[in-house]
Amino acid sequence: MISFLRGKPKLLQNKIILDIHGVGYGVSASQKVLSSVGHKEEVELYIHTHVKEEKLELYGFLTLQEQQLFELVLSVSGIGPTTALHIVNKDPDQLITAVQEANVSFFKSIPRVGKKMAQKIIIELRGKLGELKELNLAPLSPKQQTVADALLSLGWDEENVHLVLEKLNLDKLSEQDAIKQALQQLR
Repeated sequence: MISFLRGKPKLLQNKIILDIHGVGYGVSASQKVLSSVGHKEEVELYIHTHVKEEKLELYGFLTLQEQQLFELVLSVSGIGPTTALHIVNKDPDQLITAVQEANVSFFKSIPRVGKKMAQKIIIELRGKLGELKELNLAPLSPKQQTVADALLSLGWDEENVHLVLEKLNLDKLSEQDAIKQALQQLR
């Protein structure tokens, strides 16, 4: 298994061809990696070798931490290497914090990741990365949904809306009063 490569990079769309003594290794990489190696004469990449039924693919990372994070994300059922690459393209510290704080919105901003997949990623990775906050998987009540829809239509982001909804005691408030209090907290 290939774990590390050092060579002269040549960029080809979303791949790096590493020339190592006349042999070119095709390595897929995140945009962050591609932009940082494009101007260098020699690069060192930590490699994840992904074996499928009919092909062998190499994925390159600048640090060992990024490679290990990629392998953790790839271990989530339903996540393939392309989606895992998009996920680790984010800052590793932000990714770890998003898992620890159950930040579904962070993962929903990634291509091919919806709410259910984001929740699945958080559930499967929080045991490996640590946990700071419980993930609320319960659907919103009709009153919560109405208040959330009103706030979202006013341009507030989903993460902040859900944080405010958790703080409000909606049992004692009308929908209008709940929206007013939520707006006061959001400001």
